Amino acid sequence: MTDARGGQPGTARVGGSETPAGPGTAATRATAVPSGRVMERGRAKAYRPLPREVRRAAVERGLAAYGHGAWYLAHEELEPAWMGTDDPAERALLSGLIKLAAAYVHAARGNPLGVRTNLRGARERLAAAATATTTAGPAGAIEWIDLPTLLVGVDDRLARIEALCAGPPAAATRDAGAAVPSHDIAGPAGRFRGPPVAIGILTLPRKPA
Repeated sequence: MTDARGGQPGTARVGGSETPAGPGTAATRATAVPSGRVMERGRAKAYRPLPREVRRAAVERGLAAYGHGAWYLAHEELEPAWMGTDDPAERALLSGLIKLAAAYVHAARGNPLGVRTNLRGARERLAAAATATTTAGPAGAIEWIDLPTLLVGVDDRLARIEALCAGPPAAATRDAGAAVPSHDIAGPAGRFRGPPVAIGILTLPRKPA
């Protein structure tokens, strides 16, 4: 997960906010640099090459976890696949899915601002992936996702969280007596800020047959 150490993945922060730099999209701005790093969205990011089949297996595990509502586990499974490629379109798509999972981690932790930040990040990255001229992702692992429909869903959740963040704090949360989510859903228990944020679950849509 993204932490404060130069944008390197770690566990200190889930989907931390970043500021884009320079012109272009998230997909077109990734450029290979030496020493196990790539330039992505104007920042040096970790690049730890993995074979295509290993990335595919990680993506499949991550998407399965997302489908079961295990947001934190999904984030953790997808991250090695993102770090394992230097393809700009693939990195944009995977980081968008990671940000989406991170938004639900923050929702489970009761952090509406974290939800909003990560949904905004997911929206930018997924939009970049949707407009890429190359196929993004390990073959067969991600191609089934209907990105235009997913972006509509992200926009809907963004509108919901923007409205919740603009209202009284209590409006953004559900039952204050709700059980603490499991580690696979929300990560370490010590990071909880309050009752869960209610934005509605976003299922990953499939392309029409």
